[in-house]
Amino acid sequence: MSEAVVALEMNYDEWLEFCTEKLGLQRYRTDQICQWIYEKKVFNIYDMTNLGKDLREDLAYKILILPPSLVKQETSKDGTRKFLWQLQDGQRIESVLLSHGNHNTACISSQVGCPLACAFCATGKGGFLRNLTPGEIVGQFLAMEKAAGQNITNIVFMGMGEPLLNQEALFKSIKILNHPKMRGLGARHMTISTAGIVPGIRALTELEIPVRLSVSLHGTNDMLRNKLMPINQQYPLGSLIEALRDYQQKTGDRVTIEYVMIDRVNDNTEQAYELAALMNGLSIYVNLIPYNPVDATYRRSSQERIKAFGKILSELNIEYEIRREKGSDINAACGQLRRQNEKSSRL
Repeated sequence: MSEAVVALEMNYDEWLEFCTEKLGLQRYRTDQICQWIYEKKVFNIYDMTNLGKDLREDLAYKILILPPSLVKQETSKDGTRKFLWQLQDGQRIESVLLSHGNHNTACISSQVGCPLACAFCATGKGGFLRNLTPGEIVGQFLAMEKAAGQNITNIVFMGMGEPLLNQEALFKSIKILNHPKMRGLGARHMTISTAGIVPGIRALTELEIPVRLSVSLHGTNDMLRNKLMPINQQYPLGSLIEALRDYQQKTGDRVTIEYVMIDRVNDNTEQAYELAALMNGLSIYVNLIPYNPVDATYRRSSQERIKAFGKILSELNIEYEIRREKGSDINAACGQLRRQNEKSSRL
């Protein structure tokens, strides 16, 4: 072979074709290699001890296993772990591991930076550089598991970037992670969080793998949402709600609504009523998220204002929770560690 393949970019069918047709190996060898990578998190061919020595030496020239390299890791007092990774081209991305007692969740990036420029977000302030490949998304998760020394039970695609603006790579990475011969992570343990990319939501409706959907709303009318989230000008609330209704009609799944609480901006009681009216007829669950400040532009809502907002939702029979804050002492909001590291490197 003239050129080595990048292992983490391949789905199972591609692995099978590569091993059996191009390398002339028996089918079970495909499963052995995938087990080493996806179950055991072994990324060095020479360490795959149930492969013969000659085979390992041959494969070492034909397969590249390239997870991101760890640049920095921070651990919060509450156990939240934040990772800064470097990709093969030198670009850097972040991911976060949240511990919930009996399970844990990886918050995974899908882009280097983000093109959406939401007013309150650290990632958006860093600009957009490029999409991640399927292998970079998958490799990020596997590298997190290896660094954590344990399997991670849940994924939310809610790190740096807008997942549904990298739809093709996102969907392929989901299929790789879900496949029983690869990572075998259940579809119901994966959530896509979107700022409201309507075509992507419609594509997700047709995806054969039933992952969960979360929508970052943060504004209850177009005027406010245009200010906070410029993408709303392209996909205003009317089109977003229509897509969510179609999604729910097809899948039957409840949608999580993420709502970051910003003091005196989107947290008054009238907006709570507006949120309830906007979601009328949808099966939803609302996460009220205390804002993690990026700069002095916006402040976090007080506990009193958050509770008052939630009380109205409850009275209107909308299930909600106030998300327990995690990782504030290590700047766990997406984009903050990367920005902090870049500033330090320039000093």
